Amino acid sequence: MTTGSELDVHGGNVGELAGLVSGTEPFHLIMDGTDNVDTRYLLNDVSVKHGIPWVYGACVGVEGRCLAMMPPKTACLRCIFPNPPAPAELPSCDTAGVLGPAAALVASLQVTAALRIIAGELPEPAPLIAVDLWQSRFRTVSTDDAKRPDCPTCGLRQFEFLDRPADRRSTHLCGRNAVQVSSNEPASVDLHRFAAKLSRSAKVSETPYLVRCELHDPKEIRLTVFPDGRAIVHGTADMDRALSIYARFVGC
Repeated sequence: MTTGSELDVHGGNVGELAGLVSGTEPFHLIMDGTDNVDTRYLLNDVSVKHGIPWVYGACVGVEGRCLAMMPPKTACLRCIFPNPPAPAELPSCDTAGVLGPAAALVASLQVTAALRIIAGELPEPAPLIAVDLWQSRFRTVSTDDAKRPDCPTCGLRQFEFLDRPADRRSTHLCGRNAVQVSSNEPASVDLHRFAAKLSRSAKVSETPYLVRCELHDPKEIRLTVFPDGRAIVHGTADMDRALSIYARFVGC
């Protein structure tokens, strides 16, 4: 299995990563250090299915948030955010940047929540913590009534992110150093909005039918993105790397 920062985590390998394969001791806590929304919903499925506490953290620009979840006692991620955003809908660290102290603060909040879980001192349920470092604002949002009986994951026990086929998203393009990646779900990408989003991190050209991007980093990679969420990742034949790049710049 590929390791390192460009591993594409999916339902086929997340069990091994979480220590859930036969004959191993499962992890007792999941810390979210991932770089895309799709993986977080996958971690939520794993957490709820196996009853493993997990600490969600995310930041982009100058803002961040943190939430500790302890199934089955508390709300899960889908109780609070029922559906992941469409591809290219939200900014990412690669397209909008991230303030270093924001990432450090979110990580500190996550570590503190993890220590409190281990010590048995974290309130159940814990609040969602949202921060804006530029404005020096901290906000806590109560999750006391957030748990929903109709939640697809913790209410109905449907683990759609965990049960997706591992090979659903990428295809080598014959005779080309490129991989075609498809969105997990039927999608509609606003090409003009996507082009504006990528303008900071790529040289972008736009037509009514597609957007082409020459990335600043990694420089050898070019993207061609279509309105249905498909993208061709030029400059690599490594599927895991292509999926990672897709997650960073297009979405999930």
